[in-house]
Amino acid sequence: MRSKLNQDLKVSIKARDQRKVSTLRLILAAIKDRDIAARGEDRCDGISDDEILQILGKMSKQRDESLRLYEEAGRLDLAEQEREEKGIILSYLPRQMSADEIKGICDEVVSEMGADSLKDMGKCMGALKERYAGKMDFSKASAIVRKRLQQA
Repeated sequence: MRSKLNQDLKVSIKARDQRKVSTLRLILAAIKDRDIAARGEDRCDGISDDEILQILGKMSKQRDESLRLYEEAGRLDLAEQEREEKGIILSYLPRQMSADEIKGICDEVVSEMGADSLKDMGKCMGALKERYAGKMDFSKASAIVRKRLQQA
């Protein structure tokens, strides 16, 4: 993942695609920050691809929030810039699951774990994050699991 980002940065620089260059530099800077933090935890090899996917997911959500704020403020030029950056970020993430897919998987994991109360929420969410990192919106999944466990 890291090498693909670096390679795409080089291609974007040569193509003089300023938006993509700046977005890829932001992504690589975030990864480098997390690498530095990981060194403090005695992980010399840096962060994994799953952690890179988490960074990209977080950056995408940040763009959503900024986009909403810019549109409310009438700054359509900045909103368009955020929309373009989000598109670039999303191109590096796996296809995101639909709401129906998330619901089905959450129901499956709750049953599989034998969860029957809110005390089991962490166990269920841990399993989901382990299996579906970068592919699922965990805030939606959390709401679905919580609702399912409250009904149990």
